Amino acid sequence: MELYFPLILDGANGTELQNRGFDGSVCTEAWVLDHPDVMRKLQEDYVAAGSDIVYAPTFGANRVKLEENGIFNQVGDFNRRLIAISKEAVAGSDALVAGDIATTGKFLAPVGDVSFDDLYDIYREQAEVMEEAGVDMYAIETIMTVPDARAALLAVKDVSDKPVLVSFTCDENGRTLTGTDVRAAMIIMQGMGIDAFGLNCSTGPDEMLEQAKRLRDIAEVPVAIKPNAGLPKTVDGRTVYDCPPEEFAKHTKEFAELGACMFGGCCGTGPKHIAALKPALESFRLRKPEPEHRGKIVCATEKDAFILDPGIEAGNVIDCGPDLGERIRKANRSEAEVIAVRIKEAADLDEFEMAQYEVRKPLCIVCDDAALLDEALRLYQGRALYAGDLSDEELVPLAKRYGLIF
Repeated sequence: MELYFPLILDGANGTELQNRGFDGSVCTEAWVLDHPDVMRKLQEDYVAAGSDIVYAPTFGANRVKLEENGIFNQVGDFNRRLIAISKEAVAGSDALVAGDIATTGKFLAPVGDVSFDDLYDIYREQAEVMEEAGVDMYAIETIMTVPDARAALLAVKDVSDKPVLVSFTCDENGRTLTGTDVRAAMIIMQGMGIDAFGLNCSTGPDEMLEQAKRLRDIAEVPVAIKPNAGLPKTVDGRTVYDCPPEEFAKHTKEFAELGACMFGGCCGTGPKHIAALKPALESFRLRKPEPEHRGKIVCATEKDAFILDPGIEAGNVIDCGPDLGERIRKANRSEAEVIAVRIKEAADLDEFEMAQYEVRKPLCIVCDDAALLDEALRLYQGRALYAGDLSDEELVPLAKRYGLIF
């Protein structure tokens, strides 16, 4: 399926459901299933306001989040029923239903207690059900960590060929909670074949505009913008958002000029905010992505983005071993612009997985075994370069799946 722009997304589910009776005594997904008419009416209101895409209320319907709320072995049932509500809400319209996938809140070792394969399995379980339930596309949203985004994207792409939007949330400086620059996140996700990259939540339109400006020169895919209704404030113990619809929509044309072509709202927004977007897009002109760094090498670690001149050479190749982290730290302090790590055997992968977080420069993986390289790229949470003797036939699939640069 191809997306045609501009597209208007929906507004908030959580805060708007609170305005319609949700008291937070149970998880949102369970409450929605007990009050399907409320959710259905909200999404009907979004469609009437102009939304071309509504997000199914599956935000917290992955295994981890459901189990945190005492709900076990019901991922399939919850997702099928929640998606059915959205499909009923858009019936008779041209609006699409996006399967909404959000963060697990888990972190990879050594910081956390899950592996990358654990994350992948959690997301694949949810994505398989969404595909069976007939979603039109996928929105991986409010993402704060690159591992969550990569695992979810790989899971979705392994069960579906439908469009995928990946949307990160960041602070006013463009950094996620775990310190990833959204420019790095965009580079990694683009390399892995997303259909659109977005920003949502955390900030209002004013602050998000500044981050959209930072994405403009590296964007190779359409950009989606879904800000909050301003910055949150606490009034009488409650979190409120005080950006009215007209104020919310005032930067829409500026976003469009920066290359955005999907527009919606996050926390604090409702149907009136979505309705305010439509007039601002009446003279919309599609700005196709035109990254300014064509011909250069655009790569990233998990945290930071890098733009390199072609033909750049790595420093001395580092072999894996118990002291790999220490040698990478030394390479960070050297004059070499790229750190090269050799993967020779399966035993190297465990050392590489733990030491990768020491990398502060672009990483080049040196490997002559396609299967080992596949595993290394799965584990590496950035976008890597390659050096070695593998053929284009072996490397192209890895470039498409992981964004490998060769």
